[in-house]
Amino acid sequence: MSEVHAARRSRLRARRASAGAEAALVSRSANVRYLAGPAPAGAVLLVGHSGADVLFAHWNPAGDPAGPRPAGDDGLRSVALGADVDPAVTAAAQAARDGAAALSVEEHHLTVARHRAVAAVVPDLVLNDLDCAVERQRLVKDEDEIAALRSAAEITDRALGELLESILVGRTERHLALELERRLVDHGADGPAFPTSVATGSHSGLAGHRPTDRRVEEGDFLTVCLGARFRGYRCQIGRTFVIGTSPADWQIELYEVVFAAQRAAREALAPGAEYRSVDRAARDVLDAAGHGRSLGPVTGHGVGLEIGEDPQLAPAAMGRLGPCVPVTVEPGVHLPGRGGVRIDDTLVVRSPADGGPELLTITTKELLAL
Repeated sequence: MSEVHAARRSRLRARRASAGAEAALVSRSANVRYLAGPAPAGAVLLVGHSGADVLFAHWNPAGDPAGPRPAGDDGLRSVALGADVDPAVTAAAQAARDGAAALSVEEHHLTVARHRAVAAVVPDLVLNDLDCAVERQRLVKDEDEIAALRSAAEITDRALGELLESILVGRTERHLALELERRLVDHGADGPAFPTSVATGSHSGLAGHRPTDRRVEEGDFLTVCLGARFRGYRCQIGRTFVIGTSPADWQIELYEVVFAAQRAAREALAPGAEYRSVDRAARDVLDAAGHGRSLGPVTGHGVGLEIGEDPQLAPAAMGRLGPCVPVTVEPGVHLPGRGGVRIDDTLVVRSPADGGPELLTITTKELLAL
């Protein structure tokens, strides 16, 4: 992967050179990982104007016995810093010593105090805003990234499938969430992609519900939302089931509406499609059924090194999808006091010639009675 990371840094360097910036200081953790690979928490990356790139970090010998490494074939070297040294300030000073006339920083990530500290150490250096350039570069995934997402989805489907084969009645939301996260790790995940949500009864259908000690009961809707993190990449799946009995008429009706909304949004995914048009496809179905107000602010979002990265599939979102952009489609409806339905999938945008959207999360969307 070192060659891949080097190529990513070269693309960023070329874009910044055309903008008149000679060096870039990357401080957001996901962006550092994208450009340099796994790194200690708090590490920053200096993408030098001459191709000399340096990773500055506080190394923990217990967590990484190998420690910092000299420059390899990819041109990246790493430097260990003392606990009282700010990597961002050190990186800026290095850029000045290397002869850079300008430095782009991630103003959306640096605190005001940290930005002032950087400016103070390099008063003769022009500071520019990197302006989410790395996030935009991360938007379209290469096939190695998509392969990691595909593996994360396979792990997630497997963990969820095993849970569905177990006895659920009487167990708490919290216990089921912990079991799912354990199963993710057992099947090869680095860990959960985000806190696992298990919601039953009146809690079902709530987005981002934090599991409680409420126990699963006969006749409940059970909503589960989870994802694996594999080699840093994160996926998401959400499913809703009925516990122990045939679903009631209102449960069938609500499920069919949400499923239709989810299908409409999935079918709208295509290169060139507006972000907001995908959101509208789901929202129109729910509006027609009288549940439009139940849909949250977004119908879906990008996934990759982070959950909830760009693009945002929302009513006011500007932009168009490109090929090889992974996104979630996750409409839901919650009826206060009764419960609700969520159906979440992770897909990769593909052209019709390539078979259309690639569904990564394949656990059945049939309304099962467990």
